[in-house]
Amino acid sequence: MQAADEMNAPLRPVTAGSEGRTMRAVVHRRYGTPDVLTLGEVERPVPGDDDVLVRVHAAGASVGDYHVITGKPYLIRLSPFGGVPRPRHPVPGAAMAGVVESVGAKVTTFRAGDEVFGQAAHGAFAEYVVVPAGSIAPKPSNLSFEEAAAVPWGATALQGLRDAGGLVAGQRVLIHGASGGVGTWAVQIAKALGAEVTAVCGARSVEMVRSLGADEVIDYSKQDFTALAARFDVMFDMVGNRSLSDCRRVLRPGGVYVPCSGGGGDWVGPIFRIIGGMLSTLFSGQRFKTFVMTPNQKDLLTLKELVEAGKAKPVIERRHALGEVVEALRHVGEGHSRGQTVIRIVG
Repeated sequence: MQAADEMNAPLRPVTAGSEGRTMRAVVHRRYGTPDVLTLGEVERPVPGDDDVLVRVHAAGASVGDYHVITGKPYLIRLSPFGGVPRPRHPVPGAAMAGVVESVGAKVTTFRAGDEVFGQAAHGAFAEYVVVPAGSIAPKPSNLSFEEAAAVPWGATALQGLRDAGGLVAGQRVLIHGASGGVGTWAVQIAKALGAEVTAVCGARSVEMVRSLGADEVIDYSKQDFTALAARFDVMFDMVGNRSLSDCRRVLRPGGVYVPCSGGGGDWVGPIFRIIGGMLSTLFSGQRFKTFVMTPNQKDLLTLKELVEAGKAKPVIERRHALGEVVEALRHVGEGHSRGQTVIRIVG
């Protein structure tokens, strides 16, 4: 009974003498639907020598955060983002933008007052977060904090297309799931790389995706993209609901299939699909390339350059207050987001 009461406890006011040492945060004590989260007060983190303490102005809520909260697929509990039998990290959240509060003894690239954005391993759904100095970059000058908090998702699209897919100017790319949090970035980044882009999305998102620069947009409710006569150099798949043979059918000889989706059930997620994909392309001449997005300052600076040059922009569908994280994560967990969902923490 005591544990249940603690989970549902309201925000505790700061007590005398504790000011400056605590902060408001979304607290994750056990796995389950987003309803298990509570808004509470925790100790403010302290940066290490190579770290930066950021006053978070806005954070992004993604389907990845949803998987961390639910602990599904269960394999995530064995990863650095999870924990057994309960979450290892009490405060979730990764993508964020804010202002540097203080820096570690060895940090020379940032100082207090700098406006930054980037991706933490965890802890962004709070007033303060500690991140390695190499995982943040100066905020794009033409974006608000809320807009900047949506930019780190672009790193997934950038690494998937450029690094895993090897996409270069003049090639043709098929982006499946082009209206989601990563998909909207993928369309713009593929165009910035000089590719010809065919995007697949639902009917309500066709015009939005076309406005991002896609050369052709396919409404999956009206047309089966696997029946296209065209063949592509790269397929970037954020959905994962078609068989590997279907996906290979749209690739030219030597083409690359890059999965960037979940699915596969509650236990091991897409592991069997990944293994099957690797085996299926062994003798086909086509390639199956997986990747794990690695936050780094170089790619954040690339995204900043694209945004400031007007070649890419965040597409924000919803904005929520910190106390509305449950609603935000419930929405992204449904898998039908159009662009990004951000959490407003300051203001």
